[in-house]
Amino acid sequence: MADIKLEAVAKTFGTFSAVKGVSFTVDHGSFFVILGPSGCGKTTTLRMIAGLELPTSGRILLDGEDVTALRASARDIAFVFQLFALYPHMNVRQNIGFPLRCQNYPRGEIRRSVEETARLLRIDHLLERRVGGLSGGDRQRVALGRAIVRRPKAFLMDEPLGALDSEFRRLMCSELRELHDRIDATTVYITHDQLEAMAMADRIAIMNQGRVEQIGTPQEIYDRPSSMFVADFIGAPPMSFLGVYASPRRGDHSIRIDGVPVEMPEVFEDRAEGKFALGVRPENVSFADASLLRGSVIGAEYLGTTQIVTVITANGQLKARLPSGKVVRVGEQVGLELRPDRLSLFDAVSGQALPSALYEGGHHG
Repeated sequence: MADIKLEAVAKTFGTFSAVKGVSFTVDHGSFFVILGPSGCGKTTTLRMIAGLELPTSGRILLDGEDVTALRASARDIAFVFQLFALYPHMNVRQNIGFPLRCQNYPRGEIRRSVEETARLLRIDHLLERRVGGLSGGDRQRVALGRAIVRRPKAFLMDEPLGALDSEFRRLMCSELRELHDRIDATTVYITHDQLEAMAMADRIAIMNQGRVEQIGTPQEIYDRPSSMFVADFIGAPPMSFLGVYASPRRGDHSIRIDGVPVEMPEVFEDRAEGKFALGVRPENVSFADASLLRGSVIGAEYLGTTQIVTVITANGQLKARLPSGKVVRVGEQVGLELRPDRLSLFDAVSGQALPSALYEGGHHG
C-alpha cells in the first residue's frame, strides 16, 4: 500500500470549475473519506486520483511518485463503483479473477488468489454461482473481491453502498472497515452520507462547491467545525445557530444573546462589530428554569431513549436532545442552558469559525 498526495489539484470543464485547488494527503493504511453534497466535486477528485480524469492543474503523487499524467492502467489503483459493474455472463469466480486473467497471471495463482479473496469476504460458497442471482450485498462483495484480488497500492470507492438498502448499508459499513484493517489497505472513499463517513473514516475531507472546507478526524469535524457549512452538514440533527450582533474582542469569555450574557470558549482575535452566529449541538442544550435565556417549545420528535425538542427564541431556532421521559408541551416557555465549552462562534457573513479556545484544544472538559 502507499500514501496519496494531492497538491493544488484543479479541474475545469469548459468554463465550469469542478474542483478548485484541492490539497490533502492520505497516509499509508488510512481510511480517508471525501464527504459532501451532490455536485461538490468529490467524484471528479476521485476520478483524477484514479487516472480516469486528468487535472487541469496541480499534482497527484502515489507513494512519492508523480502520477499526474499517467493513465489509470499504470497507477496500480483499484476502483469500486456504486453500480458494481460486474459481468453478468460470468460466475463469481470468473468475475473476481478477471483482473488477474487480464494481466496473464498463471492459472494456479489465479485460483489460489480468488479463493483466498472469497474466503476473506465470506463468499467462498458462492464461487460457482452466476452474479445475476445474488443479493445486493453479495454482489457488492464480489465487486470488492475483484478490486482487492490483485492487492493494488490503493483502493478508491465511489459511493459503493449507494445501491443497497439501509440494513445492508450498516452491515457493509462495518465489513468494509474490518476488511480495510485486515489487508492494511489505503482507501479513499466517496459518500454523501455523513453517518457512513463518521462510522468508517480515520479522517474526513468535507467538500463544498469544488473546495475542501475542512479535513480532520470525525470527532474534530463534529466538535470543531471550521465553517457554518460543515456545522450544518454534519450531525443529525445538525448544529443550531443563534444570531447575535456583537463586536468580539480577544479574551472575551461570553457573548450577549438578547441581552443575556452566555459563557463560551475564549475568543482569540478582535473583530469589528457585525453579525455573528453562535453554534450549539442539540446534546449541549438543556432546560433550566432559572436561566434568563428563554424560548418557546414549537415541536418534539420522539426517538426512543431521547427526543429532539425544537425551541424558538428571539435570536433564532435551536434543537435540544433531551431524555424521552422529560415532559414538554408545545407553547411552553422554557429556560435554556448552553454548555459553555462546546459552543462555536461564526462570522455570519463569511460563515467561518472564529479562532477560540475551542479550536485550539482548550476548554474541552
